[in-house]
Amino acid sequence: MDGDRVDIDGGIMEGGGQILRVSTALSCLLGLPLRVRRIRAGRNQPGLRPQHLSGLEIVRDLCDGKLNGGEIGSTEITFTPGKIKGGTHIADTKTAGSVCLLMQVAMPCVLFAASPSELHLKGGTNAEMAPQIDYTVMVFKPIIEKFNFTFHCDIKKRGYYPQGGGEVVVRMSPVKELSPINLTERGTVTKIYGRAFVAGALPIKLAKDMSSAAVRCIRKEIRDLYINIQPVREPDDQAVGTGSGIIIVAETSTGCLLAGSSLGKRGKNSDKVGIEAAEMLLKNLKHGGTVDDSLQDQLIIFMALAKGVSRVKSGPITLHTQTAIHFAEQLTKAKFTVTKAEDEDPSNDTYIIECQGVGMINPNL
Repeated sequence: MDGDRVDIDGGIMEGGGQILRVSTALSCLLGLPLRVRRIRAGRNQPGLRPQHLSGLEIVRDLCDGKLNGGEIGSTEITFTPGKIKGGTHIADTKTAGSVCLLMQVAMPCVLFAASPSELHLKGGTNAEMAPQIDYTVMVFKPIIEKFNFTFHCDIKKRGYYPQGGGEVVVRMSPVKELSPINLTERGTVTKIYGRAFVAGALPIKLAKDMSSAAVRCIRKEIRDLYINIQPVREPDDQAVGTGSGIIIVAETSTGCLLAGSSLGKRGKNSDKVGIEAAEMLLKNLKHGGTVDDSLQDQLIIFMALAKGVSRVKSGPITLHTQTAIHFAEQLTKAKFTVTKAEDEDPSNDTYIIECQGVGMINPNL
């Protein structure tokens, strides 16, 4: 602590942009001045990239905060939050930086704003090293809304690596407080569906190849379910540049959603893209948890803020999740415990993440 400023080491554990997102959002929500040092020290190119800077700037704008050190390449920032006000805000990475990661840092903040918010997020909608926008809409949204809020996500334009140019508009109203969640019963898989997409210069045949390869791969393990992976060509007026990819979602009898996804890139065979996504889905289904690897860490900040005890059953705890828990505990009074699940099937590598949330109350409502 430097005076009453919370000091965060951005180089420990996962050592990436997630530390920045979790700590900035919590700083904004709790009114805690923040200093983050050694930003992204664990990455090949340390310091702020355009996407991280855009995330910091939108949080600063949301709460009339003060940001020092906010430039590309900076390895240290200080942030002093003000009052979260809502309204219309724009964040533009001007690159293929992920709009989904911008959403991750802004969403917890606007839930506790004084009025409804409209966020115009610009950059990559389907980017490497981040959830695809399709994942956000198909998996993240229905599950995160169990914390007792809703949001609307309108995909205006899709943007791909390397130029980005996508735009997503997120609308949400503030809440008084968040309810805890209990996701401990996985149930049985009842359906598998998804979309394989191409955009720009790529032929629809590639989408069909990705879809067929994925279905063949899943069929080896799951024989009796109808699998519906739609091949899609994105309309030219709704996509910037050339891109391709696939997302496959498994829905269970208890309403759990787990996914696998993959992106195409130059020189990567379309069958391989489909198989990669299918294998990721099967791996996420194998451990017997109620959430997949991509959702696990995204739930942590909401569990910390909710009122009461949240419980989630998951597969092996990812480093991203361990990192989110570490910083959520450091900045809030939330208490997390992770225990091996008592499972009927001893071969399942499952865990219960439990959190006594702080019961954050929106002072504006």
